[in-house]
Amino acid sequence: MTPADTPSPLRDGSVTVTGSGWADAAPDVAVVSIGVECRRDSVEAAYSAAGSALAAVTAALRGQGVAPADLRTAGLNVRADLVWREGEGQRVAGYVAASTLAVQLRDVSAASRMISDATAAGGNDVRLNGLTFSISDPSAVKERARAAAWEDARAAAAQYAALASATLGSVLSVSELPTGQGTVPVAGIQRLAAAESVSVEPGESRVDAAVTVVWELIAGQ
Repeated sequence: MTPADTPSPLRDGSVTVTGSGWADAAPDVAVVSIGVECRRDSVEAAYSAAGSALAAVTAALRGQGVAPADLRTAGLNVRADLVWREGEGQRVAGYVAASTLAVQLRDVSAASRMISDATAAGGNDVRLNGLTFSISDPSAVKERARAAAWEDARAAAAQYAALASATLGSVLSVSELPTGQGTVPVAGIQRLAAAESVSVEPGESRVDAAVTVVWELIAGQ
């Protein structure tokens, strides 16, 4: 091959492609939001009742092996319960104390029983606000998602190169785009009777990846 026959870069000698990919895995953490809402005649009574209900829920979860680090209280507040009465206007009918407990359950197979026991312990003032599933350590799944995104980008770049009668050369740059870890939501329940037991299934959680790659384009002979 003479120097004149040596492949040379095109004038616009690169192709930039963004690829996306994902990988699925079984979730190993259930994240549940449990709230309490107590209506009483006085601020003190409402506050005390909410604190007692939340303490009972927390004790039940700890009794099931939930670590203190996996329990987080999102505040305790009290507000007036206002009603409108004809001829009297707006009146205070009582007071409502509310609080929320965010819980991570690391034994997904036991999540249904643990939630049922916790809500039973808190009584009728307990609210189940929502439930999601996630992966505690998504690094291995993320690697598979990145590989899928890379293959997606490379396939597209190879097609563009072929359309341009060229071949792919060296990789000039790689940049990973931000994506969020997928979760599997379970519909929120505004009120859960203590005697009820709701079956929950974790399904699969998706981890996404996206990458932008710039390849050198080499002109064909």
